[in-house]
Amino acid sequence: MITKFLSKLKSILFKSPVSPETPLKKEKKAAISAKTLKTKTKTKTKSKTKVVNSKKNIETLTTLPGVGAKSAKALYEAGFKTTKAVIAADEKDLLAVSGVGINLVEKIKKLK
Repeated sequence: MITKFLSKLKSILFKSPVSPETPLKKEKKAAISAKTLKTKTKTKTKSKTKVVNSKKNIETLTTLPGVGAKSAKALYEAGFKTTKAVIAADEKDLLAVSGVGINLVEKIKKLK
């Protein structure tokens, strides 16, 4: 311990560089790499939940009368995430979605 103190004192007084890899720096690097590993795993789980939520939302859109898997996916991608959003939407907005025709819009508007 005294030798470390003396070598540090010499480096300060004579401005010679201290060894670049001190034990403290190694510990900091290990802590940083552990943090980055944790954040990487968090982002992976977040993206998985987004995929699960989108599938779940698309499945709930298929509960609307006349809405199948393809039209539900098209509605979801157009921004209609819930059945309430589809029901409350304007006819023009629904017709702008590819795969949605006038018959489907009429079935949905009967739900209002």
